[in-house]
Amino acid sequence: MSVAVKPVLQPNGVGLLPPRSLYRFSVEQYERMAETGILKTSDRVELLEGWVVQKMTQHPPHATATEYLQDALRVLLPPAWRLRDQKPLRLAKSMPEPDVMVIRGPLSRYAKRHPEPPDVALVVEVADTSLPGDRAYKGRLYAQARLPVYWILNLVESQVEVYTQPKAGKVPAYRERRDYGRDESVPLMIAGRRLGEIAVRSLLP
Repeated sequence: MSVAVKPVLQPNGVGLLPPRSLYRFSVEQYERMAETGILKTSDRVELLEGWVVQKMTQHPPHATATEYLQDALRVLLPPAWRLRDQKPLRLAKSMPEPDVMVIRGPLSRYAKRHPEPPDVALVVEVADTSLPGDRAYKGRLYAQARLPVYWILNLVESQVEVYTQPKAGKVPAYRERRDYGRDESVPLMIAGRRLGEIAVRSLLP
């Protein structure tokens, strides 16, 4: 009797994994591969729940919006906080590379380690073709890590989606979502403190 084997979706929900046993890497193994040169920065990959996943190629609007966002955040942040773009964030089973993070300073505290959840005040993904995965998969990943505020700069619908009140556990998710449209301004909240507002229109390429 033949048995149908159900294919397994990749972590980002795109494409299929082979229907056989696969090996998942720990964060420590992934870091070791980077340290020894097995993985290089030119490889454009990140570790998501043990899977080494290829990062999507950035289109010009995505790259431009990321820089607009960094410029807007930089003028509002006090010296105790820093910006970091497309660099690893160390979670329990993953090392994603968010488009933008706001992390505690000083920079020297990261000389021998990557930022971890207690260091992070805001994590941002710039979304075009990646929008479904950024909402569902990345949202679940960041909620599980209890990152306090998650933004999606949604280039498809010209809005900023702000997710707060993370809930971990078996079904991790953000309890609150507020969307800010093209003609609105999104408040920047860092460690419970309102630092100002950013016009959504100024972030759109």
